[in-house]
Amino acid sequence: MRAARALFASAAVVLVVVVVAAGALPGAVSDPTERVRAPGPVDIEELAVKPGAVSGGTAELDLQAQVSHRGNPTQNVSVRFRAIDADSGLLATEQRASLGELTEDGWHAANATLRVERSGGYVLEATLFRDGRPVDTTRREVSGMEALTPEYARTGVSFTEQGTVPTVLVSVESVADNRTTLQIETSLTNRGDEPSDDLRTVVVVRQAESNVVAGSAETDVGQIREGRTERTTATVTVPSDYNYYVDVSLYRDGVLLDSTRSVANLDPTQRIQANVTETEVAFEVSDFEGEQPTGERPTDTEGGESGGGIPGFGLGLGIGAVVLALAVASVRRSTNE
Repeated sequence: MRAARALFASAAVVLVVVVVAAGALPGAVSDPTERVRAPGPVDIEELAVKPGAVSGGTAELDLQAQVSHRGNPTQNVSVRFRAIDADSGLLATEQRASLGELTEDGWHAANATLRVERSGGYVLEATLFRDGRPVDTTRREVSGMEALTPEYARTGVSFTEQGTVPTVLVSVESVADNRTTLQIETSLTNRGDEPSDDLRTVVVVRQAESNVVAGSAETDVGQIREGRTERTTATVTVPSDYNYYVDVSLYRDGVLLDSTRSVANLDPTQRIQANVTETEVAFEVSDFEGEQPTGERPTDTEGGESGGGIPGFGLGLGIGAVVLALAVASVRRSTNE
């Protein structure tokens, strides 16, 4: 009986210590209404790219990543955007956009503007972060950056390119003293929506074999209304009996807008051709052909209760309760004996 009382007293002391510790240590006793909720999953659903402001040497790329969120609130969400040179693999520039805490289900837009060199192509990468850890990445690729036209060079006027209408028409106006005067007519078309002013054409005539400039002329172009085609005329006098390349350039306020070439065959024994080979370059956005990383897609969106199988108690209180139960059982056995 005495041993039972001692055991009971020890159990009581243990219980008191546990209760005091539970009150003194934060979190030792948990509120049964509190739940530790896992953050909802977030993923990048798509990455959109479009050209922005363009200057002579650089261009801006406007990027928008659509981040999907569902389930519980997710804190500290951000997207890092990168432009990587497609040829060298070197990082050209990067920018980070913060979305903060996502609480509503659906898509959330993250935007960035990257300025890169206006040449070649780039791999554009968007990486999604949650609490500083990457959870998803997607990539796209752009090419033909040089095809983007700077703002100062944008115009609807260019040399006419139609099979039935010659862009440059070269004819002989007169011949005297072994010199030939060439009349050079150039066709220009305004494909824009507004009239265009302050244009001029520059004609340069070069001897085909020596590449020496034999003559040149400038012509001011009057107003060309939208949708209209106009012809300009210039005359250049050159030595006879030679063949010439005729290069015509279109300028506006000192900015080169367009150029074209024709020939003048004045040598009766041989003929030349313009030999102008143009490679069409276009700005294109395409899916990245390399390996796309797979995003993290958690499936547990609710989380569970804290503290194991005894709601409202910490581990210490659970142990104390077990010790107390054993002591009571021992006392009962001693009493029965």
